[in-house]
Amino acid sequence: MFYSLKNRLIVFFVVLLFVSFGTMSYLFFTESRSIIRSYIESSAFEKMDEYGSFVNMALVQIYDVSSIVFNSSTVKNWDNTLSDPALPAGEKMLANINLSQFLTQTTNNYSIVSSVTVYRQEGLWITADNQMMNDSSFKKEAWYDRFKTRGIQWVSAHKDPIELNRSKTFDVLSLLLPIGTFEPLQSRNMMKINVSSQFFLEPLSRIHLGEKGTIFLLDGQGESVLGQHEYDSHPEAAKQMETIRNSTQQNGVIYLENEAGAKDIMVYKKLKLNNWLLVGIVPEVDLYGKLYKLRTSLLIFGSLLLVGAIIAAIWLSHGISKPLSRLASGMRYVQMGDFDGAENRIPEGEKVRNEVSYVTATFRNMVSRLRYHIKTEFELKLLKQQAEYKALLMQINPHFLFNTLELLSSLAMQHRTQDTVKVIEALGKMMRFSLKISNDLTPLEEELKYVRHYASILQIRFADRLHLSMEEEESLRQCVIPKFILQPLIENAVKYSFKEQAEAKVVVRVQREDQRLILTVADNGTGISLDLYQQLRAESLTSHFDHILKTRSEQIGLRNVLARCQLYYGNLFEFEITPGELAGTSISLSLPIQGGSLDV
Repeated sequence: MFYSLKNRLIVFFVVLLFVSFGTMSYLFFTESRSIIRSYIESSAFEKMDEYGSFVNMALVQIYDVSSIVFNSSTVKNWDNTLSDPALPAGEKMLANINLSQFLTQTTNNYSIVSSVTVYRQEGLWITADNQMMNDSSFKKEAWYDRFKTRGIQWVSAHKDPIELNRSKTFDVLSLLLPIGTFEPLQSRNMMKINVSSQFFLEPLSRIHLGEKGTIFLLDGQGESVLGQHEYDSHPEAAKQMETIRNSTQQNGVIYLENEAGAKDIMVYKKLKLNNWLLVGIVPEVDLYGKLYKLRTSLLIFGSLLLVGAIIAAIWLSHGISKPLSRLASGMRYVQMGDFDGAENRIPEGEKVRNEVSYVTATFRNMVSRLRYHIKTEFELKLLKQQAEYKALLMQINPHFLFNTLELLSSLAMQHRTQDTVKVIEALGKMMRFSLKISNDLTPLEEELKYVRHYASILQIRFADRLHLSMEEEESLRQCVIPKFILQPLIENAVKYSFKEQAEAKVVVRVQREDQRLILTVADNGTGISLDLYQQLRAESLTSHFDHILKTRSEQIGLRNVLARCQLYYGNLFEFEITPGELAGTSISLSLPIQGGSLDV
């Protein structure tokens, strides 16, 4: 096939276009990317310098506010007043009000500050606008613990309860400092200066690196100061923090490989105050977006040229290759079992003009005959399978009928009229359900009614020696299942439970697992041998059930149930026989859930 005229022409044009056009495109793309990378890096450093100056200016103002509060005589008088136990409560309240007014005035003088709050170790906090409260809940905050134990002064963007009380729902960035001493552990008082994180985020959001690049403000530990959660999606950048902090360079560029295997460009700059970092991360694909678009346009243009070459080659070889191509395509459809597709690929009624046309027409005739024979064989197999299923269904001989008639005779002789009536009514309902053979399927709810009637007869027959319980999920009642698959299992469970002991315990459970219906019958009988289990497992894998129709072994009920489920569900049916919760045998049938618009 490779040496055909069409393929040789296609290969020639592809090689010619690919070598010349591909080489030119590669050289152009590589040189352009180098120029753009240099320009973007220098532009990123300029933007970071501007934003860094803005951050330093803001930090200077915040430190100015902290200096005013730290050195204020009002704060010192307030501390002395509250520390003197001899002073009355009124003077202490007046000192609190004076401090709140001082904080209000200080906050109003600095527009970037949202609030200044003074906390006292005993649990008192005071802020602007005469807000004060004895509430020690702030001691449970993480920022308080880190400040007291580790001396961490800056708190990243977070929700402050005091700000929320003032109807300020925005996140704040906070500076924590002790009052009266420089050691957090020795201070009785501390101040918390809140600044809206939007004050820093708004100018930062106006700085763009490409279309998807982002600049992050990080603290000395490499964590986001402004709560920029996008930074969490760059774990490879966090691994570089230790290297950057130990480096003497104030700025630099690092090339990373992200989790998708693509490259990211990381640009960083160290700020003068607080050891903060500005880190910009931009995907290389985004940075060179327009260049990649240009490369895509070149590839599209080259592809169009390639398509044109292929069309020319196909046109030249059309007279010979087209019939053979359709024949080969038809063969592929036959290989996949799609006979309609094969016939559609070879139109009917074409004139036989040469050897190729003759072969094509003969192949189409062969496909039609083959499809007819396969269809006939499939219908015969389906009819046979349906007949086997009906035979298995009719094989369910209610052995309990004879026992029930004997029970009725015994009850009549004992003059137990009420029990006799109950047994007759239950038996009648069961026989009425059994005579409905127009459909092989039944709702689970009807099957369970049938089982309950059967259970009532067993209960009258064995009285207190039988303990039979049923557990079901209400949502599964409308599921559709084959008829008579629970009663034979219960009958076997009761029989084998009484085989070597005086009491029988049987549990019937109906439950859902994912999209499957699990029917379980567990007993306290003698259990099942490994050889019998393996024999049942082997029988379930075969598609011949004649031996089950002819067998007269004691396991006829179980074998019949397994065979009917295997015939109806095929590979969708699963079963498991294990030691049960009652120390006997547990038989579980796993069926696909169907009902309503769902079907197997």
